[in-house]
Formats: sequence, C-alpha cells, structure tokens
Amino acid sequence: MREPLSSLSEWELQEGRIAVSTFLQQFGVSEEESLSIASKSPSYLNMLVEGVKDLEQLSMWDSNSNSGDFNFRDKLLHIAAQKGDNGKLAYLESLGFTLYSSMNIARYLSTDTLPSLIHKVTSIKQLLFPPTPSDSHELLIKSIRRMMRYLSISIDEDLQHTLSFFEKVEARRGGLNILVSNDDAAFCYLIESFPRLLLLSVDNHVTRVVNFFENIGIPRNRIPNIILGFPPILLWNLQVLKTRVLALKEIDIVDKDYARLMLTYPWVLSTSIQENYEEVLEFLYTEKVPMTWIDHAIKSQPHLLGCSPSTLKLMLDQFAELGVQGKKLDQVIAKSPQLLLRKPRDFLQVVLFFENMDFDKETIGRILARCPEIFAASISKTLQRKIEFLSGVGVSKTYLPVVIRKYPELLVSDIDKTLLQRIMYLMNLGISEKEIAFMVRTFSPLLGYSIEEVLRPKIEFLVNSMERPVRDVVDYPRYFSYSLEKKIKPRYWVLKGRNIECSLKDMLGKNDEEFAAEYMGVGRMHDCPLPSHDRL
Repeated sequence: MREPLSSLSEWELQEGRIAVSTFLQQFGVSEEESLSIASKSPSYLNMLVEGVKDLEQLSMWDSNSNSGDFNFRDKLLHIAAQKGDNGKLAYLESLGFTLYSSMNIARYLSTDTLPSLIHKVTSIKQLLFPPTPSDSHELLIKSIRRMMRYLSISIDEDLQHTLSFFEKVEARRGGLNILVSNDDAAFCYLIESFPRLLLLSVDNHVTRVVNFFENIGIPRNRIPNIILGFPPILLWNLQVLKTRVLALKEIDIVDKDYARLMLTYPWVLSTSIQENYEEVLEFLYTEKVPMTWIDHAIKSQPHLLGCSPSTLKLMLDQFAELGVQGKKLDQVIAKSPQLLLRKPRDFLQVVLFFENMDFDKETIGRILARCPEIFAASISKTLQRKIEFLSGVGVSKTYLPVVIRKYPELLVSDIDKTLLQRIMYLMNLGISEKEIAFMVRTFSPLLGYSIEEVLRPKIEFLVNSMERPVRDVVDYPRYFSYSLEKKIKPRYWVLKGRNIECSLKDMLGKNDEEFAAEYMGVGRMHDCPLPSHDRL
C-alpha cells in the first residue's frame, strides 16, 4: 500500500519541491515559475517519492553502479526523467488537473516543449477566461441551458461532443456557472473534454480564428462566448469555419445580422443545425406561415433552429385545437414565437387554467390570438398572481372572467411597475379602491393605460379645460380610450361653442353621424370648424 503525501516528512517535501523545480528548469522554465509549479503539484511529487521508495525496497539503487552516490534529490530527478513527460505532468497538475487527467492529456502533447505548452495555456486562458468576464457571460449560460432544453434533432459529432461537455460541467458543483467563474476549474473541464485544443498553434491558428470573428462583426470581448458555447469551432480548419459562416446566408433572417445570430446561438454553425433549418422552413411553408414571420421567429428565438419539424407540429396542433390557424397563427408567431418552443403539456396547463374559469375553447383561442404571451407565462408566478391581485383590489370572482375576456393583457402586466402605480394614481385623484374595481369591471383596459401618456393628460383636460369633476370618469371610464386630440378636444369645443352640456358618455359614445345629428343639427362634425386655438 502506497503512503499518502501527508505522511511525508517536512524534509522530504522540501527536498522534493526543490527537485521538481530543478527538473523543470532543465526544460527552460524560470526558477520562479518552476517553484510555483512544484508547490502546486503534490500528487506528482508523491508519485516521484513513491518511485524512489519502490526502487529502494527492491535494492535497485545499489545494483545500479551509476546511482550509487545519488542523494534523495538526485533520485527524485532520476525518477522524473524516467517518466518521459519532460515536466508536463507537474505543470498540468499545477493548473488544477488530477494526476490521472494530466497523464491522459500529456499523451497528446509529446511533441510540445514545456515552455511552448505554458505559452499555449496562457494564451487560451486569456482568450476564453479573461480576468474581468463580460456581462454577456450570464446570457451564454442561459443560452446553453435553453439549447440543451429545446434541442430535439439528430446531431452531428461536434454537437454531441459539446453536449457531453456541458452535461459533465453541469454535474459538477456550481454547474454551468463554472464556465464564467474565471476559475481554473472551467479551463480544466474544457481541456479534459477537448484536449486537442492544446495541439493548436497560437499564432498560426488561434489568433487567425479570433481575427476572422472580429472581421465579420463579432466584438472581441464576445468571442469567448462563441467558443465556449461551441468549442469544436476552434478545432476546425479556418476554411471549414469560413464555409460554415458562409452557409448562414441561407438562413434568411431579418436585417442579415448573422453576427448576432452566432452570439445568441453559436450552434448554428454545426452541420446538423444548418441542415435542420431547411426542414423547419419546408414545414412552416406547408403550414402557410409567411416567410416574414419565419424570419422574425428565428431572429427572436434562434433555438427554433434546433427543433425538429415533428416537435413544432405538436404545438401547431395544439393551436389548431383552439381554432388558431391561418392569419391567427401568423399573429401568434409574430407576437410570441417562443410559444413554438413550449412543451404541449405546459401549454395545456394554461388552457386548463382558462377552462377552470369557465372559458370555452373558442374564447381561449381568441385570447391566444390576441395575447399569446400569456401562454408562455408561469401559472403560479404570473397568471395566478394577477388573478389574486385583481381579487385583492375588489374585482369579484363573478366578474373576473368578464374582465379577463375583455382585456387578457392584464394577466401579463407587471403588478409593481404597472398595475399598482396606476391604481395609486387614480386613488390620489380621490377615487376609492371600490370605485376603481367598478371601473375595471365596466372597462377592463383601464389599468392598461400609461399614466404619463394617457391618464394624466386626459384627466388634466377634463378638470382644467372641461371643468368637470374627476368623478365623471368613475361613471364613464371608457373616456380614457378616446383620442384626446382627435375626439375629446374636437367634440368638447363643438359643444362649448353651442353652449351644450351633456355627460361624457353622450359626448363621446356616439359615432360622428349620431353626434352631428344630435348636437350640430346637420352635416358631419368634421364640417364644423374648430376654434383657431385648438385646431388639429
């Protein structure tokens, strides 16, 4: 049984580190760096010490005439030389690799000198793991997770190798976040999965690849995201890389922003994804989805490129069950292409949410076509919270379905930044919470209006120009739905010019013909000139 390193005496440790440092200096490593490596390669040192002790037990040193006068340090140097790795094992372990991994990686590096290897490692780490990580690194991790979640096609060897790498990292403590932690562990996991990266020439290959990406519009600080997202890219011949990038022109995305596409979905350079694009395109053509919306969907949700047509069809079949086809389907894809990535069971949970509110399939289909983002939302974190909020401000269970049916957008409005602020604004005007609940019941879109762009200017005109009380909007909250410049002001000035008083509903609820007939006597209202100070 071999002795653990901790059982070595302090003298053995010190002599061993000096021996390792001396050995490394023979291959061109500086004294300072060699001492650092020696202090960070305990398993390598233990292996050398064990080698010395094994030979001593077999009396091999005494039988070797050339080693009769060897001291402990000399024996360690002799064992190190016998290993034949020329110091690479110690250096690799100092980077954070286990001794076992170091041995596996060293097999690829037999032709490299130790200084050359150190230069490569330093260059690759500086490229992929800079001291100050880019803010975009969090986006990389999010994109990797989404790719792993939505990929549903047969994949090529490079993409399979990449997935295996991500799964290996995800299984470690810290998960995929290790990749952006500026930790030696990320570099070690990368090289363990792609050891051939250390065979690349920095000047003749790595630098040229980086320059190529910069020349096609990838910012220098974003290049690590592409390579970490799809490491085989760095192993490709530069001509192969250029060919794959050129093939992106077949993907007819909006504004031809292929650099952005590679940043958000670097796997688009794989052969399997590029081939799948043609199949996705053909499938959506058969569903009569206009090319404009296909382009928009891919630019907005590039993970669609990793979905098989059969997976996409599952979601389109769900839409069709609700009567969402043809132009309605176009609306859904235009507004919320992420729904195509939804799993049918998750989508059906939202359908069930509405069915529990006594909505029939036709109504649910109309809601889907009007506000598809609802069906991409979390039931517990978003939809149920909005229902509870509306109930909390006085919209009773009886009226909730009516309110949602008329203005489903309430379900995806931000409570703190939108709904509460608008309620507080109305309450500051003197309108009670109970009255606001009544206003929402009678006019569901009320809380969807911007304070600065709609509510405030219309209230100010109501109070300051029309000299009406704020309470008038409680009885007729639909007042906020009319254009201030095109309808409210013109009709008010007409009525004022004729010294006519009427309710907001009578003033605004009639169409132009009815208004002209009742308040102007003859003709259409646009035939009546406005006062010069308020003409449109």
